Amino acid sequence: MPELPEVETVRRGLNKLIVGRTFTSVEHDTPKSFPNAPADVRKFLIGGKVVNVHRRAKVLLIDLSTSYTLVIHLKMTGQLVFRGEVTFGAGHPNDSLVGELPDRSTRISFTFDDGSHLYFNDQRKFGWVKLIATLEVPNIDFMKKVGPEPLDVSFTAEDFTVCFARRARTSIKAALLDQTVIAGVGNIYADESLWGAKIHPKRLVESLKPEEFKTLYEELRFVMNLAIEKGGSTDKNYVNAEGKRGSYMDFARVFRREGKPCPRCGTTIIKFRTAGRGTHICPYCQQL
Repeated sequence: MPELPEVETVRRGLNKLIVGRTFTSVEHDTPKSFPNAPADVRKFLIGGKVVNVHRRAKVLLIDLSTSYTLVIHLKMTGQLVFRGEVTFGAGHPNDSLVGELPDRSTRISFTFDDGSHLYFNDQRKFGWVKLIATLEVPNIDFMKKVGPEPLDVSFTAEDFTVCFARRARTSIKAALLDQTVIAGVGNIYADESLWGAKIHPKRLVESLKPEEFKTLYEELRFVMNLAIEKGGSTDKNYVNAEGKRGSYMDFARVFRREGKPCPRCGTTIIKFRTAGRGTHICPYCQQL
């Protein structure tokens, strides 16, 4: 599953390329990937101009001049590939990013008024693109439940701390991974930020002091911003906006570094399972 920095990388690439373009046609191979009424597609997608590309948590949103929005979830193996005067590719790193399209993994083919194309490829068919009235997007169940954006300029350390109040008896890692607490945090950036804050992932939320929450807030924002700058992680399924692997993992301090020395103290990094996920820590820096 992509984490927030990977989806933000996709958003930034698309925002540079498709805003101002008008959809003229769309083809899809399965209703599972494109579950939209044909009448709505004809009325609200075809002839619609892209006015904005934004993101909420791990979901991409393409707003149209028709007051409708394409809501896109890439899931595990989704790709978005733009082909026009330039080539853009992001998502699962198989040959579809650079090969001739459409191909056997192409689920949806969008055509713009200048003849350029946007392809939604998805090998495992878990991803989807839904056409929803823009005013109704906040009423989607996911949107109503998802927590605040950790990188929002208005989101403070105090706000961050308050988010965890109802999860007092939960481990801090499980709470970080809970999308209803904080949006978009996955396994990589949970491990990295907890290491940066010197907090053991099994500690209960209620055991953290206010200054520890503040440090964790700062570390989470640091690692996510760095990941966006580096084009996302090199984790198996995601590449950056140029169709190349991201480089964040080159800078990872603890994730997938088990058996190697901690860059802070030299203690051997270990891996174990908690909150249902493989977890990496320095047993000296992050004592329980």
